[in-house]
Amino acid sequence: MALTPVPVARKALLDSILGPTEAETLPLAQCAWRVLAGDLKALRTQPPFANSAMDGYAVRGDDMAEGAPLAVIGESAAGRAFEGSVGPGQAVRIFTGAPMPDGADTILIQEDADGVGSPTIRVRVPPAKGKFLRAAGLDFREGDALLSAGRVLDSAALGLAAAMGHPSLPVHRKPRVAILATGDELVAPGEPVGRDQIVASNSFSLAALVEKAGGTVLDLGIARDDHADLAAKIALARTAEADVLITLGGASVGAHDLVQEALTRAGMSLGFWKIAMRPGKPMMTGRLGRMVVVGLPGNPVSSIVCGHLFVLPLVEALLGIADADRDRSIPALLGRDMPGNDEREDYLRSELSLTPDGWVATPFDRQDSSMLGTLARAQALTIRPAFAAPAKKGEPCRILPLR
Repeated sequence: MALTPVPVARKALLDSILGPTEAETLPLAQCAWRVLAGDLKALRTQPPFANSAMDGYAVRGDDMAEGAPLAVIGESAAGRAFEGSVGPGQAVRIFTGAPMPDGADTILIQEDADGVGSPTIRVRVPPAKGKFLRAAGLDFREGDALLSAGRVLDSAALGLAAAMGHPSLPVHRKPRVAILATGDELVAPGEPVGRDQIVASNSFSLAALVEKAGGTVLDLGIARDDHADLAAKIALARTAEADVLITLGGASVGAHDLVQEALTRAGMSLGFWKIAMRPGKPMMTGRLGRMVVVGLPGNPVSSIVCGHLFVLPLVEALLGIADADRDRSIPALLGRDMPGNDEREDYLRSELSLTPDGWVATPFDRQDSSMLGTLARAQALTIRPAFAAPAKKGEPCRILPLR
C-alpha cells in the first residue's frame, strides 16, 4: 500500500466530516474561546451619542480664538449629561466619554485652557473645529455585521459582542472526542506495573490537545488485545454519540494488532492507512456511522506528533473554523547539518534559539519515537520534506512550534 502524503491525508480527513457540530446558545459569560455558529450583527449603535475623547470643555468651534473668554455654564460627565445648550461665548466642563451638549461641536482640552476650575476660562491654544469629538456611530451602527461565523471568541471578539448588545451567543457545540488506549502491556498511572508492562501516557497527551483545540474528552480507558473488549469500548463511544473516536496503538497488522479488524467488524469504512511521515507512519482513519475514527500509533511521540498534525485541525473543522487546514509552520534556520531524506516527511524534535537572523531550530541527536523526555524538552518540530536534499547549518527550514 502506497504511503499517503501528510497534506493529502489531512485534507481527506477534514473532508470526511459531515459538517460542523450543531449550534447551541449560551450566555455571553460562558462563550470565551468558543466558536461562533452564525454571523453577528450589532443590536445598537456605538457610541450611541457624540461624546468627548478628552477631559476639557465642550465649546463652539466658531468661538475658538487665542485669549477668547468663555463662561462655564455647567458640566457633562459619563452617565450625567448636561441638559442645556451651549451658546456663543459659553463652555461646558466635560470629561472623557461624556455626552456632547447641544450647540457644541469641539473639545477644548483642559491643557489648552487657562483658568481651569473657575467660572470663566480663556482659550490658550485654539483647537481645530471638531477636534477631540467622537461622533455617534464612530465604532459601529445598529445592523452592522461585525463578527462572522467561525470566529473564535477571544477577548476582543467577546468584548465586541457585548458592546453590540448581545447577552447570549450562538456557538458550536464542543466536539465530543472519545479516546481509547489499547494493548495488554498498558496500565493506568498509579497501578502496579508488571515486568512486561508500561504506564499508559498517550491518552493524557491527546486529551490535552483535544481540549486545547476546543473539544471535550471522553476517556474510554484501556482496551485489552481482545476482540470482545475492543468491541465493547467501541460501542461505548457510539452510545456516547462521540463525534470522533481516537484509538491509540494496535493499528498495524501484527498478530496482536486487532484495532483495525475490530473497527471493521463494527462497520468502519477505512479512509486511509499509513502516512508518509516519521514518526507516525501507521496512522489510520475511517468512519463509523457519523463518527470519525482516527487510529494513532502506540508510540507516545508518534501519537502526539499525529495529534498536532491531524487531531487539532480535525477538532477545529468540527467547530466550523474555516481555515482549520491552514499551514501552522513558520520559517526558521537549521541549527545543524542534516542528511538527505527518504520518501517520508520527518518531524524532528528540536530546540529553538532566537538570533538576529530569526529562529534557529536544532534537532536533537536522538529521535526515537518512544522518548517522551525529548519531546517535553522540544520547543518545535523541524520539518524535513520527503526526498529533501542534504542541508547545511544556517539553511532555511520550516518548523511547527509546540509551545
